[in-house]
Amino acid sequence: MDSTLVNWEALDRLILDFAKSENLIDDSATTSTISFPSSSPSSFSSSYQSRFIIRQIRRFLESGDIDSTLHLLRSHAPFILDDRRLLFRLQKQKFMELLRRGTDEARDSAIECIRTALAPCALDAYPEAYEEFKHILLAFIYDKDDQNSPVTKAWSERRRFEIAGLMSSVLRAHLQAYDPVFSMTLRYLISIHKGFCIHQGISSPISDLTERLLLEERDPPAVPQESFYEAPPFDEVDIQALAHAVELTRQGAIDSLRFAKGDLFQAFQNELCRMKVDVSMLDELVREYCVYRGIVDSGLALPSVPGLKTLAEPLKVGQSEPGCCSSRNYSFEGDNNSNKHSDGENSVSNAHMNVSPEDSVDVNSIQGTDVELRYACESTSYHEDCSTSGSHQAGISKVLQRNRNYTIGERSKRKRWRGRQDEEDYKQDLNATASSTNLSRDKQQGYEKHPLADINARDDKNEIVLGMKELVGRGMAAEVVEEVTALDPNFFMQNHVLLFQLKQVEFLKLVSSGDHTSALRVASSHLGPIASRDPSLLKPLKETLLALLRPNEDALGKGLPLHALSTSLQVAIGQKLGIEEPQLMKLMRATLHTHNEWFKLQMCKDRFESLLRVDSLKDVNTPLISACSMSKSNADSCTHGSSQVTISSSTRVSEEGSSPAQESSRDVCDENAILKVMEFLALPRADAIHLLAQYNGNAETVIQQIFA
Repeated sequence: MDSTLVNWEALDRLILDFAKSENLIDDSATTSTISFPSSSPSSFSSSYQSRFIIRQIRRFLESGDIDSTLHLLRSHAPFILDDRRLLFRLQKQKFMELLRRGTDEARDSAIECIRTALAPCALDAYPEAYEEFKHILLAFIYDKDDQNSPVTKAWSERRRFEIAGLMSSVLRAHLQAYDPVFSMTLRYLISIHKGFCIHQGISSPISDLTERLLLEERDPPAVPQESFYEAPPFDEVDIQALAHAVELTRQGAIDSLRFAKGDLFQAFQNELCRMKVDVSMLDELVREYCVYRGIVDSGLALPSVPGLKTLAEPLKVGQSEPGCCSSRNYSFEGDNNSNKHSDGENSVSNAHMNVSPEDSVDVNSIQGTDVELRYACESTSYHEDCSTSGSHQAGISKVLQRNRNYTIGERSKRKRWRGRQDEEDYKQDLNATASSTNLSRDKQQGYEKHPLADINARDDKNEIVLGMKELVGRGMAAEVVEEVTALDPNFFMQNHVLLFQLKQVEFLKLVSSGDHTSALRVASSHLGPIASRDPSLLKPLKETLLALLRPNEDALGKGLPLHALSTSLQVAIGQKLGIEEPQLMKLMRATLHTHNEWFKLQMCKDRFESLLRVDSLKDVNTPLISACSMSKSNADSCTHGSSQVTISSSTRVSEEGSSPAQESSRDVCDENAILKVMEFLALPRADAIHLLAQYNGNAETVIQQIFA
């Protein structure tokens, strides 16, 4: 279920916007290592304040504090109190909360509430309001513990959560205080993923995440005002699109459109934000991803590694480490021949090696639950050399020594994770679920089991991987090959496709600089021999050589998306070092795959994918080497488990790609006929199309046969 490729750069942007808009990171004095075009701070601040007020109102209502709720509404959303329907419900709940206290003083206050507020409001709130008013007076004589009383529901504390959800829905829509795009996108993709798995009768590989993250319960829908009931009829296409996108009945979709005054996309956002997520779990998934991608700092200090040379003695350009060969051979299984790197390949850029004695490390405090303990070695044949002892540990030490100053500089640019530090934000929007509690408990227990040295070792590994990723992003392919080989001399024997890609980058960089002689030396010494052993690489090799015919173009920029290659290398090296990829990456890969498959079944394009940036998450730039050109064995060596090499031969995953049978079914069916069957039989689009295909596209015949 994880064959879909993901544009991780686009996800980085969504994640950073989410973290900023939720005030999860300290962005006051840092600049990210990645350049992110994002919304203005003022818009984030305004939206955050509105969402924060809504959360406060929700908490007051859930705790039964109606007076504080009314005070906040008068200060920040007085228009709510102008709606007599909502005001009546608030006053009715206030009456019940006063009676719940059980004192004589509270009972007197309840009587006063009836006389001055509840009774006058019941006269013109809505047609049933006066009957509800008379019914609730029975609470005077029936105790809250009487389970057989006619006012049991009114006494139920669940009413608090119902009115809290209703007020949240209304306020969110009126204040345009929608959740960040990433939060809505995740809700939508998980919802589709669940629906697809149920429809196909298959089990989800990420059910442990989706079940805990997206809760079954939703906030009540906002009810449109009576004046909207006479709204002109809505387009059936919009009704069906909304109904099936967020799992509403047809009438529910119509009511949602009425409340949004016919705005399909506003109605869609209203419905998505009604879905409840475990906020604490979402924050933890985002933090884990941000640390892995180098967006935020891990919160750990840079450790000192025993046996390293002093920082005042940096490795000179062209100088080899003791015990490291200046010329490395790469031989592949089944071949006795070997290939040598070009002469200048072992020189490492001064930009990431020179260190001045004055440089100091900013030591951060270690905070229990903020320490990542996910980087354990896996006991598989693929990770046989994952040990941190012996020659492998020596490789890590050497790479750390060469890159220490560079690492310190990059870490200083990362953002600091602050979490929901506001006092009110510590209280979650939802009741704490067992899943999030267990997640925090497991992390704390893991922290207690692992000594600080182990944690620092894991942080070292992560910094090495992030350093490699950054170098690839800058096009420094020769330096990356040198560093990776110093870390693990056997890495490229098992990942020759990645070596080929890095040499592609080196070749294209030389072509762009006009050094055709060195470029041809790289091609003949490395690209040619690798392609001769893997015939599937011959085609991309030919395409790479075409760059020689276009000397005035930016061959590197057009030839290979460096961000995709950097992520592929990050995943592969991380796995060799025992660094598990973030759960969020697995979640996004699986849900985007089912999104593709779902809309193939629907035989239509997703009308909401641009709004939620789903299209950008699938927009993978075309590299010279394509995923389909890799042999299965080579692909397996570049990936492990659910990880995917982030490259693709197509710029955009086709949303309308379908089988010949699906194409013929769509040709038979008219769009109006599809909508008619969907409306009358309340069927999903795919089922309606299949039925129409059986009866030559005649909607009337389908309906007659079903009711017959």
